[in-house]
Amino acid sequence: MTPASAATSRTNNQPREPSPRSDAVAAPIQDSRTGTVSLIIPTKNEARNLAWVLEQVPDCIDEIVLVDGESVDATRTMALACRPDIRVVAQNGPGKGNALRTGFLASTGDVVVMIDADGSMSAQEIPHYLHFLDNGYDFVKGSRFICGGGSLDITIFRQAGNRALLHLVNVLYGTNLTDLCYGFCAFHRRYLDHLHLTASGFDIEAQMTIHAVQAGLRIAEVPSLELPRRSGRSNLHAVSDGSLVLRAILRDHRTGLSGRLVQALRRDGTQPL
Repeated sequence: MTPASAATSRTNNQPREPSPRSDAVAAPIQDSRTGTVSLIIPTKNEARNLAWVLEQVPDCIDEIVLVDGESVDATRTMALACRPDIRVVAQNGPGKGNALRTGFLASTGDVVVMIDADGSMSAQEIPHYLHFLDNGYDFVKGSRFICGGGSLDITIFRQAGNRALLHLVNVLYGTNLTDLCYGFCAFHRRYLDHLHLTASGFDIEAQMTIHAVQAGLRIAEVPSLELPRRSGRSNLHAVSDGSLVLRAILRDHRTGLSGRLVQALRRDGTQPL
């Protein structure tokens, strides 16, 4: 994808200004927020990575919720040592999707941000996401495949799978998304119910994006650099989790969600934060 096409690609229901691709790279980011921000971090045996992850958290975050999936290492102790103000909640079921849904319900912020705990995502990028939430967008997702983004971790096999699944979603929904299976996202909390999240595994990331499209949310993609996992082994299994995402795409396309609820919410006078 050329820089020109990356700068103009967007879902059909997004406003034309500001351009999320060009502004995210070049425009100065100013903190103009009127709401609070919660950061959700799902974890399972990530004690060796948490110190670096938490050191990156910017001052614009008002609340950190760490969801612990029955870690047997020092994950909880490390989190509290690094950030005594962190909230640690127990995951109530297996899988990344379950962890995120637990964190979303436990959080209190007007804006919700999610990142991984393995060091592959830098929380220093969060102000870019908030910038677009403050300027007319409802759901902001990171992309590794637009100008300014990238990945130092993805394998050729995983990239091919991501492209195939992404192409399917773009065909089914008439969108121009550039990344699907990437878990760095932010959204206004008022739309959480409209996302109708049910996924328990790694398909949660694709489900969030698809349901945001179906619900008529204004979506922006911003460049993000995926770093290698700092320590340990990933819980992701490319083939089985890719199949899970594919089934979720086909299932959600059959059932569908209506954007009329969000449109009605706006007509009733609900204003952006």
